[in-house]
Amino acid sequence: MRPELALAALRFDPLLPVWIIGTLAVLAVTITGIAFWRRARGTVLRLLAFAALLSWLAGPRLVQETRETLPDIGLLVVDQSASMRVGGRAALAETARASLTTKAAAFKDLELRTITVPEAGNNGTQLFTVIERALGSIPHARFAGAIVITDGQIHDLPTDSPGPVQGGPVSGGQLRAGQMLGGAPLNLLIPAKDEENDRRVRIIEAPGYGIVGKSVTLRAVIDDLGPSKGRQTTASLTIRRDGEPPDTTRVPVGQEQRIEVPITRAGPTIIELSASPLPGEVSALNNSAVVEINGVRDRLRVLLISGEPHPGERTWRRLLKADPAVDLVHFTILRPPEKDDLTPLNELALIAFPVRELFQEKIGEFDLIILDRFQNRGLLPLPYLTNIANRVRQGGALLLSVGPEFTGPTSLAATPLGAVLPAAPARFNAVIEERFRPLVSALGQRHPVTEGLPGANSPGDPAGSSPRAASWGVWHRHIQADTVRGDVLMESPRGQPLLALDRVGQGRAALLLSDQIWLWSRGHDGGGPQNELLRRIAHWLMREPELEENALTARVHDGHLIVERRALAPAASDAPGGTVEVTDPAGAVVTVPLAETAFGRASASLPVSLPGIWRVSDGDRTAFAAAGAANPLELSDLRATATIAGGLARASGGGIHWLGTVDAPDLPDLRRTEPGRAASGGTWVGLERRHDHVVTGVTSLSLLPTTLSLPLILGLLVLAWRREGR
Repeated sequence: MRPELALAALRFDPLLPVWIIGTLAVLAVTITGIAFWRRARGTVLRLLAFAALLSWLAGPRLVQETRETLPDIGLLVVDQSASMRVGGRAALAETARASLTTKAAAFKDLELRTITVPEAGNNGTQLFTVIERALGSIPHARFAGAIVITDGQIHDLPTDSPGPVQGGPVSGGQLRAGQMLGGAPLNLLIPAKDEENDRRVRIIEAPGYGIVGKSVTLRAVIDDLGPSKGRQTTASLTIRRDGEPPDTTRVPVGQEQRIEVPITRAGPTIIELSASPLPGEVSALNNSAVVEINGVRDRLRVLLISGEPHPGERTWRRLLKADPAVDLVHFTILRPPEKDDLTPLNELALIAFPVRELFQEKIGEFDLIILDRFQNRGLLPLPYLTNIANRVRQGGALLLSVGPEFTGPTSLAATPLGAVLPAAPARFNAVIEERFRPLVSALGQRHPVTEGLPGANSPGDPAGSSPRAASWGVWHRHIQADTVRGDVLMESPRGQPLLALDRVGQGRAALLLSDQIWLWSRGHDGGGPQNELLRRIAHWLMREPELEENALTARVHDGHLIVERRALAPAASDAPGGTVEVTDPAGAVVTVPLAETAFGRASASLPVSLPGIWRVSDGDRTAFAAAGAANPLELSDLRATATIAGGLARASGGGIHWLGTVDAPDLPDLRRTEPGRAASGGTWVGLERRHDHVVTGVTSLSLLPTTLSLPLILGLLVLAWRREGR
């Protein structure tokens, strides 16, 4: 601020009451009027004498103020949203910011405040919201204007209609934005050489959920934006589903596409749609769109076949009936289909078992088949057992809970089912009658089916000696197995398998080598986690994603990418939980170490900086995560453009300046302009001089002091008297 002296006003301090001065003025006018009527000599001099007297009595004074000029305040707004990280925009914007800050420092009457526009999630670039917030702390009389460094993608500009083209008419919404600036100029500095082109994939409609086994429909379109719009009529559209081999087809640009997506499993399914690049487009970052569809099962169809009656026969029925997502079909077979003792049908207490209908015509409708204490006594012909084995290989699931019937010539292991079972009974002494407590094997400590079961033995404890193992109730019989092909999750204290799981073709099989688990449901010797264990086995067989033993998952939560890896084998790397490669939507790859959180589980978390598809790979498996909405607003249009706010900038007296490239920046000069004058030129941008000030002192000066007024009045009267006397 600098002090300066300025004339402020003309003020009157009357020496007499105003009414007396008014009366004297009336008398003076009357007297001089009569003198003029009589044409008396010296009338003009008398009039001047009366005027001087009345002026002296009115006390005119000249008021002077001492002022200090306040510096103007300009805003330098730097867009730091996600679209500004495309190409070299951020570096060019930083160069322009530094240049303008240096040039503004040369003006002593200017304060240039720099504010940034951060990422606003799916709300896009909220530039005018940030400006309005900053204007709240700036006096209106001192606001010199705004210089905005942005790519032009502004999503909070009030508009009554789509934004005008550069230099076009201003809408009512833009006029409201101009009023927010208070008439100050707005200059746009765009980090590009000129208007750019862009191609994008836009999701019109995408369901959030889909029924497993059915298909959902996506609606999408490929748009071309910018000066090249309409030059290409078709583009290649590539569809990837959870990293599977892509499907590519040629589709019209600008025309809606309907895409059928089959939902084959429960849990999230990631669909990625990618369009071929547009020649000369600014970035391919939004050439892809990601959709996450959560697969849910309508109802799981389970077929439970019970053999000979035993105390635990109803264990499976109670468990499956309690699950509202399970549609259970239960049969107990006591009468072989070929049995014919000539008993009249109306006297039979049992119905004929629908063998053909279940095991030939409708076997493909069942997600899980459970055979409980069932033995091959001709109840199911071999062709039907072959159908069950084939169903498993083709994607079905089979669970056997066995007892002594699993041994000997009638064992199911001696039928076509034996080829898909995880183990076979030993040839000699297969039935072991002894008192023992079941243990979780070392492999079972890492497997989700048996991991963390309440009361299980701790990792590394000697078999049978763990105090935690003693909390499970004892069993009294199990079947000794040979030729174990699957993963043994539970075992006896002697290391003999009790629970084995295996993958067969596209399906799965489980074998529980004891018929004593029902004792836990009765609380025998303290009981055990029977319901939880059987539930996990059944859901693993039906491909529950949370129970996959070797899996890599990725999800975005609270702005972080959370990676989780489950594996039966320990990681073969320096990191305890192994490492994964993370690829962000822009294609940058980083190696991330995983921290082991439990046996067989490791995880990592890193911040998500870009919306879009994040790809995670551990070398064997690949997982995808979707960050942001299906159509992230910030990345929906990546062009550097003046079509959105260009009309507002020109209407405010400012202009549009293209900053060129990082290698050859075209930086404008900074000037001060007067109100009402243009605030932009071909090579410069301007900020107004507002001439705001504060008054630091006030002085007044009498225009007719007594020492001057009285001689003047007397002199005029003397001259009038002499003129009259001639």
